[in-house]
Amino acid sequence: MRSTKGGGDVVGNAERVRGSMFGLAYGDALGAPTEFLSYAQIVRRYDLPGPMDLEGTPALVTDDTQMGLAVAHALVNARAGGTHLPVDRFERLVVQRFLAWWDSPDNTRAPGHTCMSACAELAAGHAWIDATRRGSKGCGANMRVTPLGLADGLDEATRCGAAQLQAAVTHGHPTALAASDLTATAVHALRAGVAIAELPAYLRAHAQAQRTVYRGDWLGDDLWRGPFADSPEGFIARGWDECLGVLERLDRAVLEGDRRSDPCQVTGAGWIAEESLATAVLCVVLYADDPRSALARAAATSGDSDSIAALAGAMIGAAHGMDGWPAEWLDRIEYRTDLDALSAALSG
Repeated sequence: MRSTKGGGDVVGNAERVRGSMFGLAYGDALGAPTEFLSYAQIVRRYDLPGPMDLEGTPALVTDDTQMGLAVAHALVNARAGGTHLPVDRFERLVVQRFLAWWDSPDNTRAPGHTCMSACAELAAGHAWIDATRRGSKGCGANMRVTPLGLADGLDEATRCGAAQLQAAVTHGHPTALAASDLTATAVHALRAGVAIAELPAYLRAHAQAQRTVYRGDWLGDDLWRGPFADSPEGFIARGWDECLGVLERLDRAVLEGDRRSDPCQVTGAGWIAEESLATAVLCVVLYADDPRSALARAAATSGDSDSIAALAGAMIGAAHGMDGWPAEWLDRIEYRTDLDALSAALSG
């Protein structure tokens, strides 16, 4: 597949995939130093649109990229060189990869409590349906889902189901599932050539179409049982309704077009999954033709800056490809070898 950006430049699929995977890591590394700073502190330190260059050699990423790589490895290995994605094999490999991350000596990047506690239960031998944190919709559910939006040959039902499953292994809240599905859909749409300006409407249409679709073939028959609803359809509808609510706030923010105020003021601080998605999309739309500034803007946020910037990088990188990023960043980013190899595998 080859498609064009708004200016008519042709961008090949492999470069879009690579631009997205590296964009995830670039945004993660750019946002990590600002994550626990106030907006005023960030603006004083960097001015606007925000930090424009990576820090350190190598530029270190966080658990966002590490877990994104875990999902990518599970996806590539589960398909074993083909296009079919078996549910049981993907589920098993996701659990294995998450446990390898959980037990890794490199897991020192302020990992999220939900991911760590769920993985501890998995390590104790519990099935994921019992290990998952059913009340959590933290952004750990969707910061790692990018590879599922990039893989060639996945039909929509498979992409959506797998995106929700990888979230459900640790985050069992219906909004975590819906926001992960929506994040993978955003990356997929931009990789396929949907214009950035059209993305909010595209996501709203997807959310409305999926609102009562409970993917039991991926999630099983028991995840929905609990305090949120009395049916599978009601359970997942709650998640999609919360996503639709934040998409309404996104529409207002896009209309305002404010490049000076903290993006988190309208679309949320990003600690929860639907807000990390919406705030990342906002930054991408505000700087649709300037990937580096989009990342800087996403990093200049008062909330979960590394996750917001990681998602913004994955999205706008899927639209612009590797040409959207400074060439000198390539040799500085941590995990470059894994990013290169997995990008090649995902693009076929």
